[in-house]
Order: sequence, then C-alpha cells, then structure tokens
Amino acid sequence: MIQKIGSHEIANMLRQDILNGVLNSKQRLPSERILAEQYKVARGTIREALNILAIEKLVEIRPGSGTYIIGENPEQRFPMIDGASPLELVDARFALEPHVCRLAILNARQQELDAIERILVEMNNLTEDPIAFSRGDTQFHTLLAETTKNRLLIWIVGQTNSVRNQHQRHRMRNLTLDKPTMELYNEQHRRILNAIRDREPELAAQAMKDHLEAARLSLTRAAAT
Repeated sequence: MIQKIGSHEIANMLRQDILNGVLNSKQRLPSERILAEQYKVARGTIREALNILAIEKLVEIRPGSGTYIIGENPEQRFPMIDGASPLELVDARFALEPHVCRLAILNARQQELDAIERILVEMNNLTEDPIAFSRGDTQFHTLLAETTKNRLLIWIVGQTNSVRNQHQRHRMRNLTLDKPTMELYNEQHRRILNAIRDREPELAAQAMKDHLEAARLSLTRAAAT
C-alpha cells in the first residue's frame, strides 16, 4: 500500500467526502492526531490539508475547539468540477501538467523526487489492481504538482484530480485501465521523472504530453464502446 500521501491528496479525499455527503454540514472532523493516524502521515500534513479546505470555505478551524464542516449545501460548491467529464479532465491537464514538469526541475527537492520514485516503484506491482493503480497515479501527479511550490497551480491540479473520484471516472477506469495500459503508463511516468532528474525541461514536458495523449486516446476508445 502506498503511504506517501501529500496534504493536497488528503484534502482531495476529505473534499470528496464532504461534497458526496459522507461528512455532513456542521459536523466536527476528527482531531489532527486521529486523522494523522488514519492516513499514516505527520500531523503537519493534516494541518496543511485542513488549511486548504479552510481557504475553500469547506471547513472552519476553531482554535481550541476543532475543525468543523461549514456551508448549507457543500455539494454545490464546485459545479464545474462535479460535472466535468474524463475527457475534459485530460484537456485541462494538457494545459497545466507539461509546465508542472518544467517548474519541478526548477523547484523540486531531492527528497520530493525520491518520494515520487517510491510511488513509481510501488505502481510497478499494481498492474493487476486498477483501483490501487489509479490511486497511485493520482498521487504521482499530485506530488509532482507539489514540487512546483506554486500554491495556485497546486490547488488547480488538486481540483482536476478530484474528478478522478467521481462515479463516471470509476466507470471509465474499468474500461481503460487494463494491464497493457497500466504498463504503458508506468513507462511514461518513468520517462517523466527521469527527464526531471536529468534537468531536461522540454523533454520532461514532452514526456508528459505523450502520457496525456495516451490517456486521451484510451478514454476516446472507451467512450466509443
């Protein structure tokens, strides 16, 4: 099981629970300590995730009391995200993620690249499990965005990643993530990371474009079935 989860990935999971009604308006969230144990991360990572949701006005952090879900109708807060199709997601990622690769070369720390490396190693063993593979894929792209240190860009990538948890994405995943496709994605992820480590910005950006083009082709074929 992949354990290297970043604050934006945790924020994405909590956001979906809020938007899908798993967590109810006005409900108090578990303490930072309990959430840290649940997600197997440091309390500081949980604190960063809660701050992200506070900025989005999904939760309110009350010092000395805890963190509470706010809003009368949270499922309506992100209508464009909720209604986005998988193909729309890929097109949005085309506009963002090649440049993420360029910024990663400028700003990524060695330990961050090592964390991404661990995800790729784990994903090599997940080609029989589309659900776990998809989770690892989301973590790869989320951690890559976090290396940019650009808070706005990280937030936007986090929003596009939230589409992965929608029901339509689950249906399409079952149609697109067969073993050959997952093996191809693993190879493409490796080329992206290697280009970043080699400090080749345009090579890394092109590797990301190739990866997203493969994803778009897979989705287009699945949609035609």
